[in-house]
Amino acid sequence: MQQPSGTALVVGASSGIGKAIAEQLLASGWTVGVTSRKLENLQDLVAKNGDRAVPKAIDIDDPEGARLGLKALAEHLGGVDLWVLNAGTGILNRHFDWAPERQTIATNVMGFAAMTDVAVHHAIARGDGRIVGISSVAKKRGHPFTASYSGSKAFVSLYLDGVRQYLRRAAPKVSVTEVAPGYIDTPLQQFDEAFWVVSAETAAKQVIAAALARRKHAYVPRRWAIIAALLSLMPRG
Repeated sequence: MQQPSGTALVVGASSGIGKAIAEQLLASGWTVGVTSRKLENLQDLVAKNGDRAVPKAIDIDDPEGARLGLKALAEHLGGVDLWVLNAGTGILNRHFDWAPERQTIATNVMGFAAMTDVAVHHAIARGDGRIVGISSVAKKRGHPFTASYSGSKAFVSLYLDGVRQYLRRAAPKVSVTEVAPGYIDTPLQQFDEAFWVVSAETAAKQVIAAALARRKHAYVPRRWAIIAALLSLMPRG
């Protein structure tokens, strides 16, 4: 790591990549604010790391409440050097029911934008910082059973690109990293045809490395950049 320690805030730290990122940062000496919908989901991190893991219950499906909660947590931490905006959902929707589509879009679009808003304004006020947003290789191509997931991750990628352009003028020292994971061994992984699956711990290590190097884009694991390039070239249908 280029920066041995600091203060981070990981949104969606109760499981999967988010928890693995928080664990690895804590192991490296960082103080980490961690969030989940329910505080009990964060008990393991707090029990193992004491005061350096600072928990807060935040539900990004309540965008305004989430914004207030994230601001309060950032202030409690005394400032945030690294934001990891990881919370999201993906629901396998084989019958194109409306409820899963609405839930996915609300969480991955409105919820993500609310998180990003807080991170951006906090970073501008500090004049420096790193913002990491978790997108997906799915942004490259729609899937018949996860149309809302693919679409919402395309939003995340383009939104972060716009945020990066904005910050070049408003706060040039703030970096924005878009991370696009492939198949990761987490509860969100629902596809039988998954390949090149890596552990959340492996993914987390690469996410942190990309963030600290202030990379603009990163595929996790890195070989998914090949698939992303092929998906861009393949004809639709």
